[in-house]
Amino acid sequence: MNTFRRALSLWTLPLAVLGTACTPAGQHDSAGELREALDHHQITALIDRLGRALDEGRFDELRAIYTADATAQTPGGIAEGRDALITQARRNHSADQRIQHLISNVMVDIRGDAADVRANLVATFAPAAPAGAIAAPQFTLGEIYRFDAVRTAQGWRLSRVQTTPLWSTGTRP
Repeated sequence: MNTFRRALSLWTLPLAVLGTACTPAGQHDSAGELREALDHHQITALIDRLGRALDEGRFDELRAIYTADATAQTPGGIAEGRDALITQARRNHSADQRIQHLISNVMVDIRGDAADVRANLVATFAPAAPAGAIAAPQFTLGEIYRFDAVRTAQGWRLSRVQTTPLWSTGTRP
């Protein structure tokens, strides 16, 4: 057996066992399970891209994350429509701050071409520091993120974002 086939067989068996273990007895919908796993991955990646866009001030990337009619309700305000969401994000993530969004425990409930998403968010705000220096955080906020996602011709997009603040420390800039 050549090396490639040996490696392939080592991966195939655990994947086959996992697929069987995740399917109720007598029910095998491998294509449906594969599609749901792919959808879950794509939605989670969308949430990751949102965090990166906000952290790095890549606000134009939000056009490929939100639907045209998306809505947002966050501590930064309420916005309706993708352009309003982008304007709100620019206003609340200024270049004189370093902001880091740590998003975890992403739970996706897929319902055909729509999904409900819940995640934890810790957003930390620090002033911009001179090159080579690291500034101390001024404000940290713990929130619950809730999203509605929809499948579009361009892939999954967020149609709603809502945050629920749970705790904070420091003074909001």
